[in-house]
Amino acid sequence: MLVLASASPRRQEILRNAGIQFAVQPADINETPLERESPRDCAERLAREKALAVSRSQPRSFVLGADTIVVVGDTILGKPCNPDDAARMLRLLSGRTHSVITGVCVVSPVGSGAERLTTSSETTLVTMRALSEDEIRDYVATAEPMDKAGAYAIQGLASRWIPHIEGDYSNVVGLPVALVYSMLQARGAL
Repeated sequence: MLVLASASPRRQEILRNAGIQFAVQPADINETPLERESPRDCAERLAREKALAVSRSQPRSFVLGADTIVVVGDTILGKPCNPDDAARMLRLLSGRTHSVITGVCVVSPVGSGAERLTTSSETTLVTMRALSEDEIRDYVATAEPMDKAGAYAIQGLASRWIPHIEGDYSNVVGLPVALVYSMLQARGAL
């Protein structure tokens, strides 16, 4: 059995659309980046911590952990803590290309082999057109950005501001499904 260590409805929808069966058990971990930690290392570490936290209570299951971060310049953007923070993030992204990095970790059941976990990540470049203050204010008022890394949903209203991406679209939504599928296959979970 596969357990998704996330409450994200977007991750659940991506897995369902790919025909992957799973149960859900969200992980509760501290998602603060470590000092001098690279964005990729941060995303992979958080995915690993989520998967391992759930694996402790699900030792006979495969566990999938994931964490998505948005990086603009040298700044890691997680989920906004309030509407002002969401507006700040959108101003940073406005008129720029940024990276969306999702760390993914698969933990195998206890006793299934020598190597118990595999961690990887996917990076997608996203270009957002310049936004007006009115657009930012109106978008934040919808509440759509509030539980999203980088304060936007590419599959939602913000799609109208993104003329170009380079890489995996599902990664920007929250889970690089092709990478996850290959990792699950390699671990014997599918």
